[in-house]
Amino acid sequence: MVIFMAKVMGLTGNEAIAYAVKQCNVDVVAAYPITPQTVMVEVISEYIYNGEMDAEFICVESEHSAMSACIGASLAGARVFTGTASQGLALMHEMLYIASGLRCPIVMGVANRALSAPLNIHGDHSDMMGSRDCGWIQIYAENVQEAYDWTIQAFKIAEDPRVLLPVSVNIDGFILSHCVENVFVLEDDVVARFLPPRKPLITIDPTNPITVGAMCLPDYYFEVKFQQFQTLNESLKVIREVTKEYESLSGRKYDVLEAYAMEDAEAAILCIGSTAGTAKEVAKGLRREGKKVGVVKLWVYRPFPQEDLIKALGDVKALAVLDRAFSFGAPFNALCSDVISTLYKYRKDIRVFNCVYGLGGRDITPMEIRGIFEETLEIADTGRLKEYVRFIGVRE
Repeated sequence: MVIFMAKVMGLTGNEAIAYAVKQCNVDVVAAYPITPQTVMVEVISEYIYNGEMDAEFICVESEHSAMSACIGASLAGARVFTGTASQGLALMHEMLYIASGLRCPIVMGVANRALSAPLNIHGDHSDMMGSRDCGWIQIYAENVQEAYDWTIQAFKIAEDPRVLLPVSVNIDGFILSHCVENVFVLEDDVVARFLPPRKPLITIDPTNPITVGAMCLPDYYFEVKFQQFQTLNESLKVIREVTKEYESLSGRKYDVLEAYAMEDAEAAILCIGSTAGTAKEVAKGLRREGKKVGVVKLWVYRPFPQEDLIKALGDVKALAVLDRAFSFGAPFNALCSDVISTLYKYRKDIRVFNCVYGLGGRDITPMEIRGIFEETLEIADTGRLKEYVRFIGVRE
C-alpha cells in the first residue's frame, strides 16, 4: 500500500464535492441552483470562470433541463456532473430514470432536503427516498471528508464498463452542506492517476449516427430492464474494488457499509448519513458502561448490500432502524422496509423497530439516541416489542 501525502483544507460539504469535481477533470456541468445545494455548483462555476477547471458549465432554466443536458453530454462521451436537492430532484424525477435506462455514468451531488408542502429548506432524506427506485447507485456520506472521498470514487464506479450507471452522492442538507470541517484532499496528479480520462464504449456522433432511447415494446422492454437490474446488483463488486484501490492512495477505508462495535453487540442502531456519527459517539459512551451496543452505517443504499448487512449484524438480538423520511401509508418506512425484507430473506430472527426522526431538519440529540439504544437493549433482554414504529422528537 502506497499512501500519498495529502493537504488539509477547511471545506463545507458543498465545497468539498465541488473541489473533488474539479480534481476529477469533469467535462460538462449542467445545474440549476437550489438551497442547500446552490454553493456546490456556484463554486464549480467559479473554478471554470477562473480557468482552474477546463469544463463547460451549462446554465439551464430548471433541474429537469439540467439532467436532460447531462444525459446528452454523457451520451456524447463527456464526464458529467450535476447537483440538486429537494424540489429540484423531484423535478428531475422523469429524467433520473432515463439517465439510468440509457446507462449514463453521471455523478450527482445531492444536498438532501425536505420536500414541500409545507415549504422547508432544511435537511431530511425525503427527496432521495422519493427516487430510491430510479436505478441509480446511491451513496450517503456521514461527514465532509466522506463527501469528498465518495465523489472521486463515484466517477470511477459509474464509468466502469461493468457498471455504466449514474451515481448520487448524498449529504445531509445544512448539517454537512454548510458545515466546515478539516478535509484531507489528495494532490491533483494522484486523483488523475486514480481516475484517468473517460473512455466511453459508445458515443453519439453526427458523423456516425446511432439510435439511442428508441421505443421498446413488450417483446424486449422486460429484457432491457432485467439487464439494468442485474447490473445494479452486481455493481457491489465494482464498488468494493474501487474502495480498496482508493484506500491504497488515501489510507481511508471505505466499503458498502461500516460496522461499529458490532463484534459482540446485542443491540444496535442502523442508519445512514450524518446521524451515524452521533450514534457512534453515544455507543462509545454506553460501551464504557458495559452495555453491548453497536452501530451499522450504510454507505451504499442502492444497491442494498444484503449479504454484508447480515454479516454485520452478527448475533444482534434487537435492532432500531432510523429513517429520516416517511413512506406514507406503508407499514414501515423505506430503510426499515429494506432491512426487514433482508432479514426475512436470510431467515434472521432479530426484533426490529423503526424510528422516524429529524424531518425538516429537526435535530436528533445524543440523549434521544441514548434512549433508542436503551429501548433496544430492553427488547434484546425481554424479546418484547412495545411498538413497531416510533416517532422521535415529534410533538403529538
